[in-house]
Amino acid sequence: MQQTLLKHALAPHEKDFNLDILYGSEVEAQAALGACRSFPMMAERRVVVIRDFDKMKENGLFKALGDQPNPACVVFLVCAGKPNMSHHPYRALKAAGRVVEFKELYPNQVPRWIEVFAKERGFAIEPKAIQMLSDYVGASLTAVSAELDKLSTFVGEREVLTSEDVVQASGQTREHNVFELQRVVGEKRYEAALKISERLLQQSSSTGAEANRIVSVLTSFFIKLWQLTGLQARRATDKEMASTLGVSPYFLKDYLSSLRRFDKKALDKAFSSLLAADFELKGGSQRSDRLILDLLFRRILKS
Repeated sequence: MQQTLLKHALAPHEKDFNLDILYGSEVEAQAALGACRSFPMMAERRVVVIRDFDKMKENGLFKALGDQPNPACVVFLVCAGKPNMSHHPYRALKAAGRVVEFKELYPNQVPRWIEVFAKERGFAIEPKAIQMLSDYVGASLTAVSAELDKLSTFVGEREVLTSEDVVQASGQTREHNVFELQRVVGEKRYEAALKISERLLQQSSSTGAEANRIVSVLTSFFIKLWQLTGLQARRATDKEMASTLGVSPYFLKDYLSSLRRFDKKALDKAFSSLLAADFELKGGSQRSDRLILDLLFRRILKS
């Protein structure tokens, strides 16, 4: 949305003097309001984008902008959460402008979004690479965009992104990466999972961040297995199951194979273990990141 606004509201040569991108957590409300009241220089309009507007101290001052808008300035206020539109300044701003809510995509919608977004940037992306990216970053479109930016730089002039590109651009190796870890967990191979996770921690500059990423990817994996149990219970077709999970029909067989190793009791144990690991990694324990992951794999894979 912000990119579309900037593309159509200002010509490239007008941006130097007529574009301000501010952050609510960093800028004072009075200074930001002053930018919104300024007039354009040698252009039809100026644009002010304020990200994290809901984090700005004293943003109530913007009620004045809602009461008296500046017709020569396009103001784009971005909030991470959903503000209370019945209170000022949001009520006044809503009366003078337009409110648009961008809901987070469901996980099964992310692969299609990745494919379209990559195409808009001028390159195609293999189905396996799409699935790997989706598993790696979850439903965060900001994270997806950042990863695609990284990938486009990594591949240079090539027009097709592969699964190998996804692995290498993430700084991991073909043998030891989070996707391979997901596979061996699905096969209930404890020793292999421990070996890969240890290598991932060694390769990372932050063991805490890497451990959290591992837990996030595995949580997404087990959610898919849990969804499959319900789909199988009502005898859904392979096409319907793949669509619901947001995976290519080609990769559905891998999830179905893993599901045969995890009954309902094992899935329940996996979720409780992942929840405990997430809590511990985020400050709920004095254990090391390695020990937390070791205990996680023991609970899930050695029962």
